This record gives sequence, structure tokens and C-alpha cells, in this order.
Amino acid sequence: MNFELSDDHELLRSTVRDFAEGEVAPVAEELDRLHEIPYEIIAKLGALNLMGIPFPEEYGGGGGDTLAYALTVEELTRVDSSVAITLCAHTSLGTQPVYLFGTEDQRGEWMPRLCSGEILGAFGLTEAEAGSDAGHITTRARLDAGDWVIDGAKQFITNAGTDISGLVTITALTAEGEISNLLVANGTPGYEQGEPYRKMGWHASDTRPLTFTGCRVPEANLLGTPGRGLKQFLQVLEIGRIGVAAMGLGLAQGALDQALAYAKQRHAFGQAISKFQAISGKLADMSTEIEASRLLVYRAALLKDAGRPFGLAAAQAKLKTGRLAVRCAEEAVQIHGGYGYIEEYPVCRMYRDAKILTIGEGTDEIQQMVIARGLGA
Repeated sequence: MNFELSDDHELLRSTVRDFAEGEVAPVAEELDRLHEIPYEIIAKLGALNLMGIPFPEEYGGGGGDTLAYALTVEELTRVDSSVAITLCAHTSLGTQPVYLFGTEDQRGEWMPRLCSGEILGAFGLTEAEAGSDAGHITTRARLDAGDWVIDGAKQFITNAGTDISGLVTITALTAEGEISNLLVANGTPGYEQGEPYRKMGWHASDTRPLTFTGCRVPEANLLGTPGRGLKQFLQVLEIGRIGVAAMGLGLAQGALDQALAYAKQRHAFGQAISKFQAISGKLADMSTEIEASRLLVYRAALLKDAGRPFGLAAAQAKLKTGRLAVRCAEEAVQIHGGYGYIEEYPVCRMYRDAKILTIGEGTDEIQQMVIARGLGA
């Protein structure tokens, strides 16, 4: 059993950390305040081969593994969640379906542009009555003269409405009780993106509803075999949980970093507040929980890379780190005192960004169901 990262993984970690601290941290507060999509940062991430890091080089990807992807997401989220979720949703949800289930023609058309960050990918699953009950979708697609004609709506979709959005993979009923996945390119008539939501956090990330009204896409835009959509998106979500778990880990670590730095420089009663037992105890607990969670996240990634079952580990990691991110962000705000409630301090943004990690990519309650099922309960 080896708890050390390889030299290649250590190099990647330091590269992404330097990028996050040098390129993202200086603009994170402004992007959040102005609700601006970080287009320049996305382009730079693409130039570093990070927008497609877990995909083969033959498709334009970075040739990395799942652990490399988790490390990238973790380091970005230490500094800013909006940048991290843009990359995370694009990779796990937007690009993964094309790579896993696409034909060679579909991969050749889309993968190089997705992996380079030239365009962003999105995944349209959630509907008004189909969230945790993901199989209860009502969006429909029927064949007509060689085209799929799509009617329906999706909500809470990430990356679909930016200036560089390229396509969305959507789930639709292609026959009674038959769910399939279809590729829909941005600009297709009948496909419209609604106004972005006013969210608690992730302000520099794009999230909005989508509507499809007589939207026609070629029959060849079907992903895989008709009726396999349910199994396909469950596989995508299982992989995606590793990325979201890495986000929770990164946010918790970032909150600890900020809290520790503040506690060491903030003085009260003649000494740094880090010297007080009430504060040092919080820092110690945060650090211990983060290290335990890091092992969970990395284990899930390593299991996937080894070709072994990883769904249980991914759900455990996602459940643990989402809750930890909320707790660490709250403690970091508490340690900052009144300053923690001020937007100029990163912990304020982290506090707002943390809560969604217990909801998105499967709620905590869904993770508990997955874990219990994995235990044979």
C-alpha cells in the first residue's frame, strides 16, 4: 500500500496549484461579484491540456488518469469553485458521454474541440419532476424523416448557455418506457437556453434551464443503442461523483488554508488567535477530517483507474466531502469573525459555494441509498 503520489502526479498538482494561485485567485472575487464566466481562464486551462485531462491523446485529451483529474479539480477548488465546476461539469458530464458511448464519427467531430476547451459540453438530465428520480423524465424524441424531433425541457444545466457552449447531451423518451441519449448542438433551431438562475453560489458558473420545441437533430445524433440511456447516464453520474468529491475536498482544504493563515496573523488579548484552544481545536479537527477524506477521494479514483468497481467508494467520498466542505467553510467563517461575513474575504464565497456539494450530482440522501445498496442493505 503506497500513500505517495507518483512524480507525474506531484508535478501535475504543483502545476495546477501554481496556475490556480497565479491566474485564478487574483480574479476570483471579481468574477463572482460580476457573475462573469471565466473565458480567459478556460482558454488557459485548455492550453495546459486540462480541459480534457482524463481522455486519450488520440482524441485531443491530456492522456491522464482519473487520479490526475481529481487532483486538478481539487487544486482549482481550493481557490475558486466556479472555475472548478466549469471544468468538472464539462469533463465529467459534457465530454464523458461522447467518449464512452459515441461512435468514432461522433468522437472525431466533438472530442478534439471539447478536450481543447474550444467549446464547452453540458449534460441535460434534470427536469422539473425528474431530479433524484432521474428516470421520471418527460422530454420526448420521435423519429421523423431521418431526424429526431425533440420536445421538452431541462433545468439546472451547467455550461449550456455560455458564449463557447458547443453541445448538450440530453436524455429523452424515444419510445414508451425507453430512455435514450441524444446530442444537440448549440444553435440547433428549436433548442433555446433560458436566462441564468440567480444562485446562492457558483456565481461565475453558467446554470440555466433549457427548452426543446420541435427541435430536429439527425438520427445519427443518438448516443449508443436506443433504450440504453438510463444505464448510460447512471454510469456517467457514477464517474462524475469522483469529480464532485474532489471539489468538496478542495473547498475544505481551501477553507482550512484561509482559516489558518488568518488565525496566525489575527491578534487578540496579546497573541495570535491560533494560540487559543478554541481556535486551534477547530483547525486540528478540520485538518484531520480533510486528510481522511483525501484518502477516500483518491481511493475511488484509483479503483476506477484499476478497472475495479468504484461506485461505492465514489458515493462514500462524495457524501463525506460534501458535508465536510460545508462544515469547514462554516468554521472558517467563524474563525474570521465579522470579516468572514465580508465578501472581500474568500471564506465568505466558499461558504456560499459549499452547500450545493451536498445536493448536486446526487443529493446526500441518494448517496446514502447508493452506499446502503453497495453494503447489501
